[in-house]
Amino acid sequence: MGGLTGTKSTPNPTGLAITMSAQGASPSRLRLLVQEVAKFGAVGGLGVLVNMGAFNLLRHATELQVVRASLLATGIAIAFNYVGFRYFTYRDREKSGRARELTLFLLFSVVGAVIENGILYVATYGFGWNSPWQNNFFKFLGIGLGTLFRFWSYRTWVFRALPAREAVQTAESFLDDPRPAVPAKR
Repeated sequence: MGGLTGTKSTPNPTGLAITMSAQGASPSRLRLLVQEVAKFGAVGGLGVLVNMGAFNLLRHATELQVVRASLLATGIAIAFNYVGFRYFTYRDREKSGRARELTLFLLFSVVGAVIENGILYVATYGFGWNSPWQNNFFKFLGIGLGTLFRFWSYRTWVFRALPAREAVQTAESFLDDPRPAVPAKR
């Protein structure tokens, strides 16, 4: 069954043979990465709306200086994003060590906040670009650059994927369950 084509047939619990190609793993990994980026983008996009909305509300409804209002808005968005990332984007990732996860999330979020608000600070106080339009532009630019760092750090250090061996064992134990799947009654 392996033959010259590079395919391999493996039996599954239904008794049917499943043919898998060695080339099939790469598109699957790419598809998973695209899904992860899409979920990260969905949560991040909502986080940007929360961040920018809170920033503009704080900036115009209070007497806070630009960067202080931005830092508060960033903190609000960080809390929003943690919930979205943990329970939507990375819900299938390792869940042990929540204290470690939260500590790393906050650490990398602070670095992202420094990137984000550093750009706003330099534009506002270094170059004197302090109109509402300029504040929003440089805040948004800072969010974009901070997001690149956050995506890399969150997926690499905070919401780590399960080790392949553990994932395979979990899947195999599910397949070895002799009980047939019964749909839930409504």
